[in-house]
Amino acid sequence: MAATRQDLFDFLATLGIKTTTHDHEAVFTVDESHKIKQDLPGGHSKNLFLKDKKGNLILVVCINDTDVDLKSFHKKYDCGRVSFGNADLLFEHLGVTPGSVTPFGLINDRDKGAVQLVLDANLMTHDLLNFHPLENTATTAIAKDDLLAFFKATGHEPTILRLEKEEEAS
Repeated sequence: MAATRQDLFDFLATLGIKTTTHDHEAVFTVDESHKIKQDLPGGHSKNLFLKDKKGNLILVVCINDTDVDLKSFHKKYDCGRVSFGNADLLFEHLGVTPGSVTPFGLINDRDKGAVQLVLDANLMTHDLLNFHPLENTATTAIAKDDLLAFFKATGHEPTILRLEKEEEAS
């Protein structure tokens, strides 16, 4: 059974992590969330649930306006070519549905360790970060160091990479 929003908050509390959550209407895309984000301080994310040709599952967490080149991602991160993981895999491993992808979903991968975590280097320049708390009807702010502590507690060691597309040589 997938963790609920309250399960997440209880887990964070056991780690001594304080967060602030803002409830809002459901948002399913980065574009839809712009009007909400303008009132919330900190970095806002785009989260991509990927599967490579070898069957590896990868959660990519980046700043919301990062243009990730999925065709060359495997060159930056040592994996096979990637595509988006389907909704069934997403729910099985992160306990969320499309539109609610969040690094907090790693609470549901604690015992499996099946999902690899890649963080955008630009994301890590923010002291405060915002993510859905397992549902897309709220945004939860967490300090960067607390987010890293959450990852450690779920057994996920992030790989930090520069993810923005590189300009083509002319």
